[in-house]
Amino acid sequence: MKVGFARTERSDAETLVRMRIDAMRESLERIGRFDPERARERFLNGFDPAQCRFILVNGEPAGFVQVKPADDHLALEHLYVVPGFQGRGVGAAVLESILADADRRSMPVKLGALRDSDSNRFYQRHGFVKVDETQWDIYYVKAPSASDGGT
Repeated sequence: MKVGFARTERSDAETLVRMRIDAMRESLERIGRFDPERARERFLNGFDPAQCRFILVNGEPAGFVQVKPADDHLALEHLYVVPGFQGRGVGAAVLESILADADRRSMPVKLGALRDSDSNRFYQRHGFVKVDETQWDIYYVKAPSASDGGT
């Protein structure tokens, strides 16, 4: 399996919205919060084509990722793998790439995950530590490897 990335454009917004909804639908339905219009609006409010990339698996679109640099961290705002590609290591490969970039920059990665979503276990398995929570979301941070006590 070859995982790669492709640029997004403003004109890809509706395709990305559909991918986000497909990826999140089960988790949102589980907590009674499935609302496609709210999911669409939340995505479009923060969509930045310059920071967003399609995830490709063997050249086929499998999801997307958006990481924005902030003053003191990288903000992982979106990482969605569509259902047909979930459970195959795609998300882990993408996350490893993000974490390698953060390590090179000596910056932590911060993100929020929907409460009761399988993504919480995924991020915890990859070393993210819970730092805060709200009614609907749990927030995590992962320090860069260089600052984890290594020399």
